[in-house]
Amino acid sequence: MSAFMFHAARPVEKYHKSDILFMMMVLLLWGLGLFTLFVCTPEKGERLFNNRYYFVIRQLVWSVVGFASLAFFAMIPIRVLRKLLPFIVLGSLLLCIIAIVPSLGSMRKGASRWISLSRYWTVQPSEFAKFAVILFLSNLFDKQAREDGGTQKEFYYPLIGLFIFVITIFLQKDFSTGVFMFIVGCLMFFVSGARMSWFGPLVLLAIPTVAFMIAIEPFRLMRVISFLNPDEYSLTTNYQILASQRAITAGGFWGNGLGSSFSDVYKIPEVQTDYIFAGWADSMGLLGVAAYFCALLFFAWRGYRTALLCRDRFAAYAAFGCISMIFIQSLMNCAVVCGAVPTTGITLPFFSSGGSSLVVTLSMCGFVINASRCDTDDDGRAVPSGAAGREI
Repeated sequence: MSAFMFHAARPVEKYHKSDILFMMMVLLLWGLGLFTLFVCTPEKGERLFNNRYYFVIRQLVWSVVGFASLAFFAMIPIRVLRKLLPFIVLGSLLLCIIAIVPSLGSMRKGASRWISLSRYWTVQPSEFAKFAVILFLSNLFDKQAREDGGTQKEFYYPLIGLFIFVITIFLQKDFSTGVFMFIVGCLMFFVSGARMSWFGPLVLLAIPTVAFMIAIEPFRLMRVISFLNPDEYSLTTNYQILASQRAITAGGFWGNGLGSSFSDVYKIPEVQTDYIFAGWADSMGLLGVAAYFCALLFFAWRGYRTALLCRDRFAAYAAFGCISMIFIQSLMNCAVVCGAVPTTGITLPFFSSGGSSLVVTLSMCGFVINASRCDTDDDGRAVPSGAAGREI
């Protein structure tokens, strides 16, 4: 088969009830993330900021912004959002460029990924770029499908746009986010109908490029070497991975409960961000880990269901991209924390402390809620691919 079409030609847009189950899963995952921060970060908050609940309070403040953004993207008409899209895309790209400028960006641990708002508050432009790229690609794919009447499309413009964002993020020395964005972008190319023959050259180009990007930065190369030789670097590069594995093991089947095993969790230097999942596993055990993955899978199922049933091609592509971004990022983070893959610096959506990640995650969920209102007819039945409707 030379091409795969994720979305058949479907007329567009009539709004109905939002997906309540999806909204419940968003609230559940957000609540679990806040609870985990409450359990795992008191010692670090007390030590660094003289406030045991610093990270919880900070996450709550960003949650207000995030849920306001969720409401905005859940309620804004799709046609209005598409009119605002040039400003969203160019604004996100401009923020990524500002982060690179030495006098404007904030340098941390050798990377210029942030823009400082104050001494303690920063934003990470690459997080906003994730959402912008999804909307950008979805808009182009929809336009090309309309113009070509469903035939094979040319993908040069969306591919160039994707590369511009990925290269800009690479310049921030945010390698893992750039690679992750490229992977999700390729998935969107696939579901939009790109020929399978496109992916061979892309993969052949990507493999040496990734190898070169790893080789030119000593810390990236060291991460790969230490991953292959974990015992040799147990007190340096692998210290955090091994500490998280000990915390996960200490959780057992039932978990240690609220506040019962702080010593294991607090040995993880970045427990509030990239390694928060280890804190959840330590507190809730294997049972809690299974519950989290069940919730994540149900969240992904409801999101992909929305993408498959949505009658607006643009909204369907974007909903697919949003859910893929959150779902795959969650799996990648858990794999890192368990030591299954080298350290990447990818946060855990809903759980990790970080305002930019939380706001963007909730914004993408808001868009999926918006798209979910296009999947039923007046009688509440699922709309087939050939259903009649009014086109934007």
